[in-house]
Amino acid sequence: MKIAKKRLQRAVIEFKRRFADYPTKALDELLTEESVSQMVEDETGNYRKRTYPPLTTLGLFIGQALSPDGACQDAVARRLSERIAQGATPCSLNTGPYCKARQRLPLALIERLATAAGERLEAASASAWKWRGRAVKLRDGTTVSMPDTPANQAEYPQSGTQQPGLGFPLAMLVAPISLSTGAVLRWSTGPCRGKGTGEQALFRSLMPHLSDGDIILMDRYYCTYFTSAMLAERGVDILTRQHQRRHTDFRAGVRLGKRDRLVTWSRPQRPQWMDTATYEWMPEQLTLRQTEVAGRILVTTLTDARSVTPFDLDALYQRRWQVEVDLRSIKDVLGMDILRSKSPAVIDKEIAVHLLAYNLVRGLMARAAAGRQVVARALSFKGALQLLLAFQMQLRWSGKKSAALMGAHLLGAIGLMMLPIRPGRVEPHAIKRRPKNHALLTVPRHIARERILQTRAAWA
Repeated sequence: MKIAKKRLQRAVIEFKRRFADYPTKALDELLTEESVSQMVEDETGNYRKRTYPPLTTLGLFIGQALSPDGACQDAVARRLSERIAQGATPCSLNTGPYCKARQRLPLALIERLATAAGERLEAASASAWKWRGRAVKLRDGTTVSMPDTPANQAEYPQSGTQQPGLGFPLAMLVAPISLSTGAVLRWSTGPCRGKGTGEQALFRSLMPHLSDGDIILMDRYYCTYFTSAMLAERGVDILTRQHQRRHTDFRAGVRLGKRDRLVTWSRPQRPQWMDTATYEWMPEQLTLRQTEVAGRILVTTLTDARSVTPFDLDALYQRRWQVEVDLRSIKDVLGMDILRSKSPAVIDKEIAVHLLAYNLVRGLMARAAAGRQVVARALSFKGALQLLLAFQMQLRWSGKKSAALMGAHLLGAIGLMMLPIRPGRVEPHAIKRRPKNHALLTVPRHIARERILQTRAAWA
């Protein structure tokens, strides 16, 4: 057992070194050796020695998420180079053992590491990064697609607007993201079709993890009576746009200023998804503030007009766009938009690994920002990722002192990747470069193949 403990300790140190997770004067390490070791022991037990032990497999898995290639063959090639550099016997280039190791990797371990990184980063964020000392969390949903296999289709059905055999399975992802650090704090996934699988339902499953005093920035889709009431009960303030179907009358309610009113919403009828006991628990009336700034009608529970003006609300709500940028970083920069796994169990792990990788990069950015005394949001995510990939090989094989020195240089370089300040930037929601003029696949692929073969046979 003692040898296993030493082996685990070495694996944890190597895992943390891959991502330069060292404490600095401004911000502590993201994942402590004790916490990672405890999570591995809880979820995997005293594993036997393999070519792909849990943390090595997880490190390679995260490398796939960070790498532009993302192939299992690339991960196996990196493991081969590691073993040769360590003086160990070379491993096979067959991807089978690595894929089996990914299947053995517990999903709970990845989820615990990702949420621990996000929550620790949020808790350690500087007060100056927050809004008047309060934690602001951005909330939005998105979809990711995956290979069209029967198992994936059964768990994550394709869109109902697509014909069978022509679409791809889709998973819905809902996550609160920290405004101060950009870290993903929690997430919930589900299919895009079926009862209780919408964004609202997934968000309700995340509400117990919100804290008293939080502020949630949401788009107008979440501007509903029951969402507002549930969050208010937890001591969470909201700021959102008025739903387009709700009529706004600035003559009603208590006047706070020009086009700024306190209004009372009455409880609507019980929706099908809500049980009778929960409905009876809901307040019969809800007091909210409605204000209009620059043509936007905002709805909020921040009702003190003296301390929070309409322009303060508008300035805060404009930062909701950060969640769109964060989701773009996760889906486009890290490549989570189109997943690779052919089974739902590994799909869930693939999503969790991408979010863990994202939080690890955000941790580097936060330490770099704290060292330079700038806000973490001022730094480039893609620039930080490029620097981490450039330093990663040297970080893994350097000694303790040289690795710490390289980590300090890495943070210093990330701190220089400042985003340009572009106030009032407006861009069209359209693309200039046209896609290649390929014909669309309008029948299942196997039928298209048969037609091609039949045509060839006719000409033979």
